Amino acid sequence: MNRFQILLFVLLFLFSAFKSDKPAYLLYTKEGKTVKYSKMLKELEDADVVLFGELHNSPISHWLELEVTKDLYALKENNLILAAEMFETDNQIILSEYVDSLISTSRFEDEAKLWPNYKTDYKPLVEFARKNKLQFVASNVPRRYASLVNSKGFEGFEELTDEAKAFLPPLPIKYDPELNCYKSMMEMEGMGAHVTPNFPKAQAIKDATMAHSILQFWKPGKQLIHYHGAYHSENFESIYWYLKQVNPNLNIVTIHSVSQADNTKLTEKNTGKADYTICVDEDMTSTR
Repeated sequence: MNRFQILLFVLLFLFSAFKSDKPAYLLYTKEGKTVKYSKMLKELEDADVVLFGELHNSPISHWLELEVTKDLYALKENNLILAAEMFETDNQIILSEYVDSLISTSRFEDEAKLWPNYKTDYKPLVEFARKNKLQFVASNVPRRYASLVNSKGFEGFEELTDEAKAFLPPLPIKYDPELNCYKSMMEMEGMGAHVTPNFPKAQAIKDATMAHSILQFWKPGKQLIHYHGAYHSENFESIYWYLKQVNPNLNIVTIHSVSQADNTKLTEKNTGKADYTICVDEDMTSTR
């Protein structure tokens, strides 16, 4: 066997080995090219805000959220701030009390409004903040106010007390119905009469509140990582759009999550939705 034949054999072997590999996830750039985690982390290091869009039931999303957080903490230490959609602004006091070790785990978990998958998916992040004495921001709008918008529009806020309005971003709420993230909600199949002009506004108040919460806690020299459902920062809209309305100079890096039957090549539909996209095999087990 000559050198050329040996080289050809080696290349065929490597190609077949790659083809038989089954990666649980791959990372992609905005252009749809595969990228190493270490390269993504290097860009994240310089960000003011990292918007991490997860698949709520994906163990890969939740594992990477924790790994990214650990690695950013190693770089930023106490200049890192954590924030999440999964906690509402009226739970900030109890969340802070727990992270500051002022109340017990049982008291916190009994009294806070926690998502059903809190213990498997979000508790590791909260415990990391508690262990390392990091701020953890409860960023989302109280769900009763999102329901109020869905029924009465933003005008419903006029009936609230000043005390209640403290859990909201400054009024009136800026809103662009032509943004695809809201416009597409009016065209959702199967919703029928349930879709009213207030339906996307209920989504917008969540985005606006999360952006406002981020801006309240972020300061120059700090870095804030925000965890939320992928839709809330997809296509550089939603939370991203609201942040840029207030501070266009903010350096924001977005991470998106998708699921595909074949995750070894990002589909055209899933390309360009964020600075980095986590593509998970759709057969991955679910956390709920």
